[in-house]
Amino acid sequence: MRERYQELEKVVGNNQDKEMNTDPIADYLTRIRNASSAGLKMVEIPASNTKKAMTQILFDQGYILNYKFEEDSKQGIIKIALKYNQSTRVPAITKLQRASRPGLRKYSGADSMPRVLNGLGVAIVSTSKGVITDKEARKLNVGGEVLCYVY
Repeated sequence: MRERYQELEKVVGNNQDKEMNTDPIADYLTRIRNASSAGLKMVEIPASNTKKAMTQILFDQGYILNYKFEEDSKQGIIKIALKYNQSTRVPAITKLQRASRPGLRKYSGADSMPRVLNGLGVAIVSTSKGVITDKEARKLNVGGEVLCYVY
C-alpha cells in the first residue's frame, strides 16, 4: 500500500512546493498576521514584485524590524523579521486588513484617498507610480487600487 502511495505521489507530484493561490496579497498579509499573533520572530513568504514593494513600505513605516530578499528558488523568498514592543511583547502591527480583493476591487482617486485611523495608520496603494502609501499618493496627486490598511 505504501509503495502504491509513493508511486502515485511521483505521478501526481507533491503540491507543497507548487502552492497555487488565487489572492497572493491576502496570503502575504495572512502569513504576517498569523506569525505576529503566534509571537514568531521571522516569517518566510514567497516573493513577487508587489510583495517586495509592500515589505519595503512596512519597513519604512516602522511596522517590521528588518527584511531580506532571497533569490534561491525560481520565485524567491522574502524573510521578514517582525517587530514587537520589548517590554510587553505586543506586536507593532495591530491590524492588517485587505481592502481590494479579486472579487471586488477598490480604487480611489487622489482626492478621495482613505485615511487610516485619522492618519496614524497606512493604506498601501498600487498606482501608476508604483506601490506607495496613501500619504505619498496624495502628495503625488495620483490614485490607484487600495491594497490594504495597516495600523
